[in-house]
Amino acid sequence: MSDNSAEVAAGSESGLTDDAFSPKWADDGRPRIPRVASEREALAAYLDYYRATVDMKCSGLTQEQARTRSMPPSTLSLHGLVRHLAGCERWWFQQNFERRDVPFLFFTADNPNLDFDVPVDAEFAADLETWRDECAVSREIVAAHDLDDNARPLDWYEDVDLRWLVLRMITEYAQHCGHADLLREGIDGATGA
Repeated sequence: MSDNSAEVAAGSESGLTDDAFSPKWADDGRPRIPRVASEREALAAYLDYYRATVDMKCSGLTQEQARTRSMPPSTLSLHGLVRHLAGCERWWFQQNFERRDVPFLFFTADNPNLDFDVPVDAEFAADLETWRDECAVSREIVAAHDLDDNARPLDWYEDVDLRWLVLRMITEYAQHCGHADLLREGIDGATGA
């Protein structure tokens, strides 16, 4: 079935109504994932969709709300999740794939949990912008390379291609978008896929 409005108006082929599906987020501005696309377009669309989901789940939160932890003993918060994902973007695309000489974000050998365990003086708005900036750099790297281009990640014994790396990031985001759903619902009751 196509996205033709006449077909949609005629009714659902499955017989399911809108209330049979997960509720939608009220202000969902995420980009639509194309239903027919090239491999590169599909991979980039899915990754950007998950990035937009994290951004959406963080929208409208105060500093205190963003630091709200899920449940003891977990230290997971949306603020920590954003810091972690910013570090993942830099780690995989810049430090591993392109081997850029850039410092770690929110990570030290002395305290490897500085992404999830948010320091008292960390600002949510600033860390959210850092994450967005890292996503922009990652997009540039993906655009500049062929999916078949290879790189040897730091401390690894085998090469990976860019396709593997993008899929790796999609799985990273898919896992953490589920966390973001639960965290946001716990903060203010907001739900929606």
